[in-house]
Amino acid sequence: MGHGGGGRLTQMLIEQLIQPALTNPSLDRLHDGAQLEVGGARVAFSTDSYVISPLFFPGGDIGSLAVHGTVNDLAMCGAQPLALSVGMIIEEGLPMETLWRVVQSMRDAAGAVGVPIVTGDTKVVDRGKGDGIFLNTTGLGLIPPGIQIDPQRAEPGDIVIVSGPLANHGIAIMSVREGLEFETALESDSAPLHTLVADLLAVAGPAVHVLRDPTRGGVASALNEIAQAARVGILLEEKNLPLDEAVRGACEILGFDPLYVANEGKCLVIVAADYATLALEALRRHPLGAQAAMIGQVTSEHPGSVVMRSRIGGLRSVDMLSGEQLPRIC
Repeated sequence: MGHGGGGRLTQMLIEQLIQPALTNPSLDRLHDGAQLEVGGARVAFSTDSYVISPLFFPGGDIGSLAVHGTVNDLAMCGAQPLALSVGMIIEEGLPMETLWRVVQSMRDAAGAVGVPIVTGDTKVVDRGKGDGIFLNTTGLGLIPPGIQIDPQRAEPGDIVIVSGPLANHGIAIMSVREGLEFETALESDSAPLHTLVADLLAVAGPAVHVLRDPTRGGVASALNEIAQAARVGILLEEKNLPLDEAVRGACEILGFDPLYVANEGKCLVIVAADYATLALEALRRHPLGAQAAMIGQVTSEHPGSVVMRSRIGGLRSVDMLSGEQLPRIC
């Protein structure tokens, strides 16, 4: 299970086993999708699988999550989504009513995004071998001219921005899974980010060097991947990290570090310093980015790693998640 947590073991699995076997230059670094040249156009191509438990949770379900997740992977390449596919692995015994709810949710989410689901596949597996339903979605998107999003483009002096409060998705799933109740309702932040990214690129364009949605492994693992790809350091400011108070309290009670908890409706932006204020303002004008914040900067010090300045001024290493903090989260 640790190999599926989005942290160090996941990275080792990909880099030591999968990449050497496929020997494809596009897999040289971890990214949210491939960027391909097709007939003179630049196309983003991404695929993802969803195995979340429970299937329905506050703020979403596996159907809407699958649509949002692949739309967001395309958006993190700077692309506007064009079309999606869906593969369903359905366990024998899943109630037809549950399947219908999932299919309706996918339909509604795709309709709200404005991207069609154009092809797909279904398979049924024996009872006890599918945990209800697993989904795989693949997406195609078109990258505008002049946009070059790449984790290796992070460079010293760049500013790190996050589009809103952290850890909402993971804590919402945990609260349902464990039957926990808090004074304030906790909901997943699952949402499509393509229009948010489009607004960002409209004002900052080529100055946006890196985009990443911090899903499995959270912000810490995502930033470590970027730091390693670009051979730069990243310095975070703890006092600037946006957290909803209910999520902060839940993390303290449960012993979770919000930097490692999954998000499904937030993005990290690494942008040239001269455009950081414009980028932040563009994000805050969008409903999904109203609480965006500058949380750190890229530095030439400690290349390949992330550190954080605490509220009292000390520095601590923010390493990649080594195991599995919360399984089956997306």
